Amino acid sequence: MLLSARERIRHCRACGSAVEYRVPPDDNRERAVCPTCGTVHYENPLNVVGTVPVWEGRVLLCKRAIEPRYGLWTLPAGFLELGETTEQGALRETDEEAGARIELGALFTVLNVVRVGQLHLFYRATMTSPELNPGSETLEARLFAEDEVPWDQIAFRTVRETLAHFFADRRRGRFDLHCADIG
Repeated sequence: MLLSARERIRHCRACGSAVEYRVPPDDNRERAVCPTCGTVHYENPLNVVGTVPVWEGRVLLCKRAIEPRYGLWTLPAGFLELGETTEQGALRETDEEAGARIELGALFTVLNVVRVGQLHLFYRATMTSPELNPGSETLEARLFAEDEVPWDQIAFRTVRETLAHFFADRRRGRFDLHCADIG
């Protein structure tokens, strides 16, 4: 469940004073406002970036070594860091989680997960080698043909949706950009 604003910010990041929640002038939402220095604290969704890496028709999945969803399969993905583009973040996450070398393709899915304040962006990618060197967040990294994907062990709905779109588009012979809201 998404936390209410009052549960997220308690002190001003600029001066340390306790914040008050109110609708600032010329705004339409309650925000954390510092009564001492006047700083308005805006909160925005977290961006998750990742890839759908493919080698000779098989898709790379990673078995999670961390919570949430320890032991379940996911595409290589994670939170975008400050100072990087979505493309740079997707490349970094693919390297960190799977040790895979890829050529990044087009943006493939844009999935709004409003309930948890996240936006998930997945890019198609072509692996330049089948070699994998999973990082500490991954128990195992493996390539799967469509009929081998452990659908009942996929960690997140965004990953399941992305994989379903990928295989459907591949059968159709054309890849589109897919945008959706995940409830």
